[in-house]
Amino acid sequence: MNMIPEFWWFVGVGFVAQLIDGALGMAYGVTATSLLLAFGVPPAVSSATVHAAECFTTGASGLSHHAFDNIDRALFRRLVFPGVVGAIVGAYILSSFPGDAIKPYVAAYLLVMGVVIIGKAFGEFAPKAVTTHIGRLGFVGALLDSMGGGGWGPVVTSTLVARGNDVRKTIGSVNASEFFVTVAASVTFFLTIGFTNWQMIAALALGGLPAAPIAAWACKRLPVQRMMAMVGLLVIATSTRTLLKFFGAM
Repeated sequence: MNMIPEFWWFVGVGFVAQLIDGALGMAYGVTATSLLLAFGVPPAVSSATVHAAECFTTGASGLSHHAFDNIDRALFRRLVFPGVVGAIVGAYILSSFPGDAIKPYVAAYLLVMGVVIIGKAFGEFAPKAVTTHIGRLGFVGALLDSMGGGGWGPVVTSTLVARGNDVRKTIGSVNASEFFVTVAASVTFFLTIGFTNWQMIAALALGGLPAAPIAAWACKRLPVQRMMAMVGLLVIATSTRTLLKFFGAM
């Protein structure tokens, strides 16, 4: 079997995407899916490919965050089940309905969350345990993630951080629970549309695996205020890019 010309490029993308995702709790799906779409891969196939690769990278990320004590077990448990349900529903919907229509609304919401996080980063930040509406948040985040190829981290992480939850524990818990969300979405995609881009999947996974422990270590070591600022800027940048693409296409 001949290797696709872009194989090592996809390996590099997988490494960078997982490095950002593992350290800041988001961006793997957005980065990888955007690249696949740029190569002309259909939205449903792109999302399926990225989720298949994430079965490996999120597993490694979850174990790495556990090793560095970045996980709040109570938050993790409350995110997993509704996240799995949302992932299955979203993957099933995307197999017969394009998810691009909701992207501008999600991007607008995330833009507001990014501004809130930046405001908290430059003010006095006393973390508090967020205990309400976690199940709903997990369901919506996973639903949007399956339909858009990226959304679990941006929606769930940014919302919890904006509400005042501990940044490091939020990132670690969201990354760990993402493994189960990703597996649920991948199984649904496999049963509905199947997988064909095995070399892309392998390349993205190969690049992401060594980045997972490095990112978890960085998550534990980075100062809280700096992490919040980086998360906020990343959310603002990705959501602004989505909005500009949407209005530019009108």
